[in-house]
Amino acid sequence: MTDPRRTLGARGEDAVAAWYRARGYAVLDRNWRVREGELDLVLRQGRTIVFCEVKTRRGDAFGTPFEAVTTTKQRRLRTLALRWLADREHRGGPMRFDVAAVRVAADGTAEIEVRAGAF
Repeated sequence: MTDPRRTLGARGEDAVAAWYRARGYAVLDRNWRVREGELDLVLRQGRTIVFCEVKTRRGDAFGTPFEAVTTTKQRRLRTLALRWLADREHRGGPMRFDVAAVRVAADGTAEIEVRAGAF
């Protein structure tokens, strides 16, 4: 049986990946996992590497998607990003952390808001 939350999350990540592609970004990794956690999307535009945390919601009853990326979560994402970079022997260059909020309406349409350089 499929977990509805995972299905919703995957839809949100698909929508955000398409949003970035439409703006000229290359998707380098999706759902990159190690023991310490997961990076939702890793992208590149020019020389800039972007680590994007995607939060998908049907409503704001439990807070906004942006509020879900706490300082603890930000620290974990920074650690994971450094691990991702080390695994690829990345030699430097600009990087940033984005947060993408996806709100899915009752009719299934998705509204995407991306905060570039969110933290």
